[in-house]
Amino acid sequence: MATIPRELTIGQLAERSGVSTSALRFYEAEGLIGSRRTTGNQRRFAREMLRRVAFIRVSQHLGIPLGRIREALGTLPSDHAPTPEDWRHLADSWRDDLDARIDHLQALRDDLAGCIGCGCLSLTTCALANPGDIQAARGPGARRFD
Repeated sequence: MATIPRELTIGQLAERSGVSTSALRFYEAEGLIGSRRTTGNQRRFAREMLRRVAFIRVSQHLGIPLGRIREALGTLPSDHAPTPEDWRHLADSWRDDLDARIDHLQALRDDLAGCIGCGCLSLTTCALANPGDIQAARGPGARRFD
């Protein structure tokens, strides 16, 4: 029976996680994952990094910024794989943020449907092009939308 290595090369981690080696190097540079170096200066990743990479991918898919992902990973143990309870705690901490973003996206969708329906794109009333008529406060003349 084959033994499972305790450490993975960057190529093995990439193959098993489905993440490119360049992305893994980026994650490491950003402090999201870590490795040790061999005497030949090759990266070796603990097997636990597989779960961290999976967590990063799911978090990014949810739209969580890398800074928040880094903070979350900083609360997890680095010497062993996080437990299901660890993951549940992180998921609960992001629930309110995700709910707020869902509400915001639904409001944008509804406003977009209204603009498509009327076709106005009025600079004085359109909630997408000029929310709260902020352009009026800037005075007359051409404007670059920020």
